Amino acid sequence: MANNACVAEHKKELLAVHDAMDVLSGKWKINIISSICYNNKRRFSDILNDVNGISNKMLSKELKELETNKLIKRTVLDTQPVSVHYQLTEYGKTLQTIISNLAEWGIKHRQAFKDDFK
Repeated sequence: MANNACVAEHKKELLAVHDAMDVLSGKWKINIISSICYNNKRRFSDILNDVNGISNKMLSKELKELETNKLIKRTVLDTQPVSVHYQLTEYGKTLQTIISNLAEWGIKHRQAFKDDFK
């Protein structure tokens, strides 16, 4: 019986990972979230500069999806010209630890390969 409970728990966790990947998957979303995460508030052009290779159209699409999933907030400022900035929502801030962990892993991963080429 304990084995069935273990299998059920693993299926639940796999489903949760699947759900998370549905929201965060793709080539750009983690990079966009990271740009905003490390800078608190970002303008569209700032994010465009941070995320190498993304087009205006794709950035716009991805920002809308992140906003729909309540991870980022879009604020339009009443300035001339109109200025827009993006920031993480309180819910989106729950990803900060994940972003930090990914960055730490990425540093270690680069180091592992760097050591291989010495």
